[in-house]
Amino acid sequence: MRKVALRPHALLPRQYDHQKVLATTVDAWGRALWLICPDAELRPRSYGRPYPQPRTRPYDALLVIDSGGAVREQWLHDMNLRVTHLDALPNDRFVLQGHGAAGDQNAQIYGRDGRRRRSFVMGHAVEYLMADRRHHVWSAYFDEGVYSDPISADGLVRWDSGGNRQWGYRPPEGIEYIDTVYAFNVDDGVAWANYYPTFPLLEARTNGEIRLRKSPVVAPAGMAVHGEQVIMLGGCRQPDRLHRCRMTEHEVLLVEEACLTLPNGAPLRGYARPVGRGRHLYLRGASPRQWYVMGV
Repeated sequence: MRKVALRPHALLPRQYDHQKVLATTVDAWGRALWLICPDAELRPRSYGRPYPQPRTRPYDALLVIDSGGAVREQWLHDMNLRVTHLDALPNDRFVLQGHGAAGDQNAQIYGRDGRRRRSFVMGHAVEYLMADRRHHVWSAYFDEGVYSDPISADGLVRWDSGGNRQWGYRPPEGIEYIDTVYAFNVDDGVAWANYYPTFPLLEARTNGEIRLRKSPVVAPAGMAVHGEQVIMLGGCRQPDRLHRCRMTEHEVLLVEEACLTLPNGAPLRGYARPVGRGRHLYLRGASPRQWYVMGV
C-alpha cells in the first residue's frame, strides 16, 4: 500500500516549553494558535491524560500565533472559562468555548485589544468549534449534548461572528439526525460533516443549500475537501488509513487507499482531533506543541 507522509506545519517555540497549553488549533488562515496560561496546573481526570487548568479565575492568558514561522503574542484578559476550543475571527478577534462561566455562557468573543466583547450560550458537549474568513462560526456536537440540550440538539449549528445563532441542521425526511459529529471540515461559506449513526457526508452551505451523500467510510476521524475530491482519515478501525474519494451528486466513491505516516516515515500511532480546513487536514499527536499537515 502506498504511503503518504505528513509535513511539519508549526511548532510552538522553545521559550514556551515550560508553559501549560489550554487549547490549540489551526485557523482559517493556516495560522497555528496556542492558548497558554502562565498560572495553570495539571488536574487529573477520571480517564485520559491530566488537563491544565488555571489556578484562579479570572485570569489572563497568552495567545501565541504562528503564521508561517512568524510568531506574535496576544494577551486575553479577565478570562473565566476553562477553555477547550478556540478559533480566530476576522478583524483580529477570537472566539473561545469552554466550561465554568455563569449562566451557561460557555462561549466568548474577544476583541483585538484582548478584552471580552460578548458572552453567549453555545450549548453542551461541543465536539468542534470552527470559524471561516467570512464571519461564520460553526459548532458541532456529540451525543451527550444532542440528547440533553436544546441548542446542541441539532448536532450542527451556525452562528455569526457576533455570537448570534443563524441556523441549525434539520435532516431531510427519512434521513437520520446527528447523534455525534465524527469528522468535520470548514471552508469559506461551507461546512462538511460525517456523523453517527449512518455516516453520510453532509455538505451545509451558508446560502441554505444542504446535500447528503452516501459514503463508504465508517467513522472517519478527519477529512480534507477540494472540488470533487475528498480525503477521509481513519474510519473502519484503521486510524492511519487514508481514503481518497471522489464525490458525485449523491455518493462518495472510493478511488484509492493509502497509509498516512509521520514526516520521517514512522507509523502514525495516534493523534488528537484533526482540524479540517478546506483542502488541508492538520494533525497533532498527544503533545499540543507540534502541528502537521497534509492536503488534497
